[in-house]
Amino acid sequence: MTNLFPSPQWPTVPVKGETAAYPVHRIFCVGRNYAAHAAEMGVEVDREAPFYFTKSALMAQATDTTIPYPPGTENFHYEMELVIAIGAPVFKADTERAAKAIYGYACGLDMTRRDLQLAARAKQRPWDLGKDVEQSAVFAPITKAGEFAAPGPQRIHLEVNDETRQEARLDDLIWKVEEIVSHLSHYYHLQPGDLIMTGTPAGVGAVVAGDVITGGIDGLDPIKLTIGAAE
Repeated sequence: MTNLFPSPQWPTVPVKGETAAYPVHRIFCVGRNYAAHAAEMGVEVDREAPFYFTKSALMAQATDTTIPYPPGTENFHYEMELVIAIGAPVFKADTERAAKAIYGYACGLDMTRRDLQLAARAKQRPWDLGKDVEQSAVFAPITKAGEFAAPGPQRIHLEVNDETRQEARLDDLIWKVEEIVSHLSHYYHLQPGDLIMTGTPAGVGAVVAGDVITGGIDGLDPIKLTIGAAE
């Protein structure tokens, strides 16, 4: 059966040391996974369970590019994150099995229409208009898990126009990577092609057209994004 209209291919993320790319099928995002960021957003966190929102796979965007300032917002925010790439099927896994299913890690940006997110939150509505924004999931190349030390003391940071805005350590994650994969695997059959954005440190803020965002995590390829004019 033919399609009624052209169907786009899955977005891909480069992998260091490989000629083949990693196709992106699903993007899961962990909310409020750094205590200081939760506090700056006016909420508390606990250890009961992580919670998630999603971004469409077609929102994936490569690093070192320019995206337009999105419509419908006057408060477009950056969020620097560690990204987990799943490399093997995993379902209802304990943390040991979950860790073995991790293919690699990357730097990512979760770009957010903060005003729309907060308005939805205040009315206890879904965050889709605030989070599932076109070109809002930005990924640097993936480093294989065996070539990256276990997440812990590595510095995570973000700059806007060379001014540091976010800085923390991966030790500050409330839910560790294997705990996230294990927990999420009890709700989804996780598969290769699934990316998990693990949350952002404190220091989020707005950007405007012309701003250049850079960021990094020790041991991973850095990330860069330029904000263009609104369409």
